[in-house]
Amino acid sequence: QVQLVESGGGLVQAGGSLRLSCTDSGRTSSDYAMGWFRQAPGKEREFVAAISWNGGRTYYYYADSVKGRFTISRDNAKITVYLQMNSLKPEDTAVYYCAATLSLFNLGSRLNYDYWGQGTQVTVSS
Repeated sequence: QVQLVESGGGLVQAGGSLRLSCTDSGRTSSDYAMGWFRQAPGKEREFVAAISWNGGRTYYYYADSVKGRFTISRDNAKITVYLQMNSLKPEDTAVYYCAATLSLFNLGSRLNYDYWGQGTQVTVSS
């Protein structure tokens, strides 16, 4: 069973960087597409980035708000997914969640994911 655990959150000043990690302790997610979402207080959970594999190729997806600043990647064993966040802004403050799905489509929708981690807090001070 997929069991996702996020880490790497914290407090950082605007303009700084953080790297989030999401590890599948169940070690079963190698065939899953993986996504990062975030939820700020009083707001809905929103898509941040996703990574998938099909036909030997890797595909990357990003929300417009993070393009050019965030990078999603995965280790060769496909057990850990990373989200490198650079040039952070106060509006990036949120709880960040990783998620897994067997689907290759509509990876920007949180409704399409079957497994979720517990979340890690990212706070960006101005």
